[in-house]
Amino acid sequence: MSELIDYDEFGLFEDNAREAGLAYPGPPTVRRAAVDLGDGRALSALVWGTAPAEFVFLHGGGQNAHTWDTVALALGRPLVAIDLPGHGHSDAGRHGSRHLESNAADVATAIRELAPAAKVVVGMSWGGMTLLALYLHAPDLVRTGVLVDVTPGAGGPGASAIVEFLNGPETFPNFDEILARTVEYNPTRTESSLRRGILHNARQLPDGSWVWRHRRFAEPDWRPDFSPYWDVLSSVEVPLLLVRGMRPQSVVDDADEAEFLARCRTGSVIHVQEAGHSVQGDTPVELARILAAFADQR
Repeated sequence: MSELIDYDEFGLFEDNAREAGLAYPGPPTVRRAAVDLGDGRALSALVWGTAPAEFVFLHGGGQNAHTWDTVALALGRPLVAIDLPGHGHSDAGRHGSRHLESNAADVATAIRELAPAAKVVVGMSWGGMTLLALYLHAPDLVRTGVLVDVTPGAGGPGASAIVEFLNGPETFPNFDEILARTVEYNPTRTESSLRRGILHNARQLPDGSWVWRHRRFAEPDWRPDFSPYWDVLSSVEVPLLLVRGMRPQSVVDDADEAEFLARCRTGSVIHVQEAGHSVQGDTPVELARILAAFADQR
């Protein structure tokens, strides 16, 4: 039997701050909230601060709300980071983890309860496509938006690796094995950040083995097709920023960026040179600066 590892989901923030070179005056004010969806399911979220939330964060497929921890620490503003349906501490989606439309409806319910006046909705990868589905479902909740390394045409060299990772084992006999696989598929990330990520994104069973918190997100040969959402982009009437990682692990290429700007008349793009697909993991402090500046322009 593998060694049991203690886990406190609110006990790792100092490690986040130290690695990012941020001052750490003490534990931030963060609480976990559950939003009743009215059908026996609930959506879970992290609520940062006590003032009305300025930002809403939506993570990528196979991730959870803690992927934004270092960004939240660097940002220092009230925000809500949501566990998407079938991820983290949230219940399953009404029609599965990959049904963007029904999941966006669930997210809308959570935003109305936890962050009804948020100025900016930020979505990374699958969360970015959920943001576009949210705009289609409840445009009043998206006053401005930020897509982190995703467009409806996303499918650059990093996309296949992401799907391959999600198609991998669901359980691991010990922590070393789940860490080794995660390191293999995240070459731009530090091992310490990936250790934290696993502790948040997996749980240890009584026999010492580990299992991902998110429900099975992909199957063999599955590839996402976001192309119908190009038309949604064409309808967007609020400021929409694309933050594009420029390292090879990005899933956005020059053609995607050009199409984004051609389709979205309110769109703009910022390149982050040292980030791959996971901009929040590779360069969280830089991303926080970008988000703060974007919000303050509104």
